[in-house]
Amino acid sequence: MTDHREAVSPHIVLLPRAELARMIRLVRALDRLSRLPAYRDRVIPEVPETARFDPGHDSVMMGYDFHLTGEGAKLIEVNTNAGGALLSYLAHFPGTPLLASGLPHRLKAQLLRSFADEMGGFAGARPARPQCIAIVDENPREQFLYSEMLAFADLFADWGAAAVVADPAELEAGPGGVSLGGQRADLVYNRHCDFYLESDAMAGLRAAYLGRAVCLTPNPFTYGLLADKRRMILWSSPEELRTLGLRQRDAELFASLVPRSRLLSALDPEEVWQERKALVFKPVSRFGSRGVLLGRKISRSRFNTLVPEETLVQALAEPSLTEQGPEGPMKTDFRLYAYRNRILGVAARLYRGQVTNMRTPGGGFAPVRVV
Repeated sequence: MTDHREAVSPHIVLLPRAELARMIRLVRALDRLSRLPAYRDRVIPEVPETARFDPGHDSVMMGYDFHLTGEGAKLIEVNTNAGGALLSYLAHFPGTPLLASGLPHRLKAQLLRSFADEMGGFAGARPARPQCIAIVDENPREQFLYSEMLAFADLFADWGAAAVVADPAELEAGPGGVSLGGQRADLVYNRHCDFYLESDAMAGLRAAYLGRAVCLTPNPFTYGLLADKRRMILWSSPEELRTLGLRQRDAELFASLVPRSRLLSALDPEEVWQERKALVFKPVSRFGSRGVLLGRKISRSRFNTLVPEETLVQALAEPSLTEQGPEGPMKTDFRLYAYRNRILGVAARLYRGQVTNMRTPGGGFAPVRVV
């Protein structure tokens, strides 16, 4: 996709200031939780080997997705390669070119600071500008947010860093490092959905990452701690979180904002079937909303095909509606972009259908007005 206008909605979404504050508090509480030694000791044995490797830095462009329900904000999921941040900004300023020159200095500084911090953490030194950045995704030119990847490349070039958008197959990657066309990349901005680097296509990048030959951000370590959907099982058990050292007020926040989540394998399937209309079923290994099924829509035959060990059963958190425009009401979710505990921005996404999508006429990334 090269025309970003297809992903931007003109409709303004209202977000109560108190709910935004609660969302921000949870994002920061999750960041604190991810750094607790007892939490890491609990989670690390449950993740693949690649995610047990601590690269010494964090992950850029984290996304925390919420629904605003009748009971307040509810966390839906966490993403380590959340796209749309630049499009979300442009939704507030229609007509702005998707180039570094179209972005305000403060936003550029916030974004670039996170990449500099990553480079510094990787090198064990002060924050530093990478010399060359590879923006990596599977068949990037076919991706819905390809235009945003090009915008990031322009932003990095404006910063003084060489930048290229590439498929993993285009990289020369291995234990010695990552390069493209003979130029060595010291940082890879990873937009790929193979979060644990398990595919053959990511083998070279995996070797470079595990060999500490490249700064890979986002990376499997952060994904395992925060974005693997199975973590929501623990997050929805505040009593257990307290035993890991989470402070009481943070545990109360988790109890309020994280929907009850369990693996299907830990539940009685007949009881789940009877309660299905108040539930949503999510494959733990799929990206975003892919494969998500609302309990009220699922047939018994489809329910019977769910893999218990690979299906997250979550209490349904109905999204709010935005009722602007001739298209009629659209479902709404909110995404907070963050680096560590720093909030980079907030966006809304408007859609129709069972789950979030960018195919709804009049939908897409929408400007948010805090009220």
